[in-house]
Amino acid sequence: MDLKSGYPFWAVSNGLMHAFPPLQQDLRCDVLVVGGGISGALIANELSAHGHDVALIEQRDIGWGSTAASTALLQYEIDTHLIDLAQQYGEPAAVLAYRACAEAIGDLRAVAGDFRGVDCQPMQSLYYASKRRHRAVLHEEYALRLKHGFDVRWLDADAVREGYGIEAPGAILSALAARVDPYQLTYRLLMRLQKRGCPVHDRTVLHTLEPTTRGVTATTPEGVRIRSRHVVLATGYAGQQWLKQRVARNRSSYAFITDPIDPAQLGPLADTMVWESARPYLYMRSTGDHRLLVGGEDDTVDIPARRDGRVSSKTGTLLKQVAKLFPHLPLQPAFSWGGTFAETHDGLPYFGPHPQWGPRVLFAMAYGGNGITYSMIGASLLRARIERRRHPLDGLFGFERVT
Repeated sequence: MDLKSGYPFWAVSNGLMHAFPPLQQDLRCDVLVVGGGISGALIANELSAHGHDVALIEQRDIGWGSTAASTALLQYEIDTHLIDLAQQYGEPAAVLAYRACAEAIGDLRAVAGDFRGVDCQPMQSLYYASKRRHRAVLHEEYALRLKHGFDVRWLDADAVREGYGIEAPGAILSALAARVDPYQLTYRLLMRLQKRGCPVHDRTVLHTLEPTTRGVTATTPEGVRIRSRHVVLATGYAGQQWLKQRVARNRSSYAFITDPIDPAQLGPLADTMVWESARPYLYMRSTGDHRLLVGGEDDTVDIPARRDGRVSSKTGTLLKQVAKLFPHLPLQPAFSWGGTFAETHDGLPYFGPHPQWGPRVLFAMAYGGNGITYSMIGASLLRARIERRRHPLDGLFGFERVT
């Protein structure tokens, strides 16, 4: 499955950080993680850190799927508003999901903090009303978050203009957010796991799965077998091919990153990610080397060749949108790309077993705008499942809620 178009910045700037060998002989392990992106790396790291014998395989080079195309905004703010999630599942469940995402940001920063040089820094998040009619909804959203203890401030039109130079009727300023280089973190995690003795193999394709009551046998097209007690399918948006039931819709999103900009010119954008209430939404955030990463212009395209052909025009549209907001910025795109993402009906992920495969095949579908944050939560949720413990989010983030 071709998950990206153009030249994703992370892979270009970091290069091929390490060579992992393809799997050429049978092996056994407690847990086989399938997928060598940021989700698989976080899950394998969590399991290995708690004593599980883990192996990981990836069909491409490590990090070369959707991780390379990720814009890696770490937010607790789910694409579905807290007020809307509360209407669907009740206020306690909605708040539980938001709080889990908030805790995951700190957990991700702790994981990244193990490695010198990985760009993972705290930020703020400015969520502004694109239109006057959106103001009331955003203020209601702000009030519910404030009620439950989230560190948020309401900014009126004057405050948004004075603080950020944006003409908007109102905005929520959240103190908790972060940024990360997902490609670099993926490699560093898997390089460490390999050094500690965990088998990590890229260019290794999963061909078949045969679950039994006692374990799972995975085979490659070459006939190599991996026997494990559990399998975690962390294959990103390609994971849907293992299910007869459709649980998400694949879409395309587009992004570009500028040449470095003087921090004085970036101003508040240096430590504040910005996104809007329109759907699809424009968003932007800085990088450690003072570039501005801009994304949005999502569409329903799920054909790689068509997505390839739209990267240039989508970049032009995004450039015009940002230039209108910040006409003083020298916006010179250095790299631009498009990538696949998936949307669920409620903006929440799926972690855990599916009835089609039984209890020993576990899915990690960190779909939506909070993919990396979800993956951090999913790592602990899946570990609890493997260790036969209940997790508070089993139901809300499981397949039981599929409608």
